[in-house]
Amino acid sequence: MGAIASGGAVVLNDDLIRSLDIPADQLDATIATETEELHRREHAYRGQRQSVDLAAKVVILVDDGIATGASMLAAVRAVRMSDPTRVVVAVPVGPRSIDRRLTDEADDVVCAVTPQRFEAVGQVFGDFHQVSDDEVREALASSTACD
Repeated sequence: MGAIASGGAVVLNDDLIRSLDIPADQLDATIATETEELHRREHAYRGQRQSVDLAAKVVILVDDGIATGASMLAAVRAVRMSDPTRVVVAVPVGPRSIDRRLTDEADDVVCAVTPQRFEAVGQVFGDFHQVSDDEVREALASSTACD
């Protein structure tokens, strides 16, 4: 029904929320719960390191794919708050009809594969297992920061 990102960016699927008749208090409770989880993950992955300064930089947002576009749109909006020069979205797979809001808000959207019959992001991967916090921390620890 939506997505959140650092800095308070929220993207809601108003049509879905209306069609399911989700009350405002339930929506608010869900946003609060997911915000707590977002903060837990930020702390788990970043530790005491500060956020990277994105001002006047080209930011490339990468994900395993786009389904509805809500998560990436929230990420684009969060990054825009830091005043980058450009925001580029790069994904390996997504639907042919990538959400118009995403293409309007990012400077460029690059999607390598748009299957004729898009069903889910995982349909093009041989292994699409859920990545654990430990796997993320290990990958981040072995990477070199670019500044």
